[in-house]
Amino acid sequence: MSVSHAQPGEAIGVLPAAGSANESKSVTLIKTATLEVIRLVVPAGKQLAQHRVPGEIMLQCLAGSATLDTDEGKCELTAGELTHLAGGQEHSLNAKEDSILLLTILLAPKGA
Repeated sequence: MSVSHAQPGEAIGVLPAAGSANESKSVTLIKTATLEVIRLVVPAGKQLAQHRVPGEIMLQCLAGSATLDTDEGKCELTAGELTHLAGGQEHSLNAKEDSILLLTILLAPKGA
């Protein structure tokens, strides 16, 4: 089954609908050759292990609170706050409470 992503000019909700099956799932909302936007749903106490992505990222906390851990230190995010990281920077994420985050990744065009 193919995953449907938002099309240019299409309005989409970034928060899951209350009581929906998507409420407890992370999902890619937008994916193009140069941009990916993912709604991360992270339960309290869950940690996303240390990793890196090639492109720059922006992480915005929509609900809950989480700690972004990098080699430069910790960044505490609560609802309404965002941060960004350089491409290739190692990081991990720990949800302090049930959290919903919006992750934006700038991807290098193929062949660049």
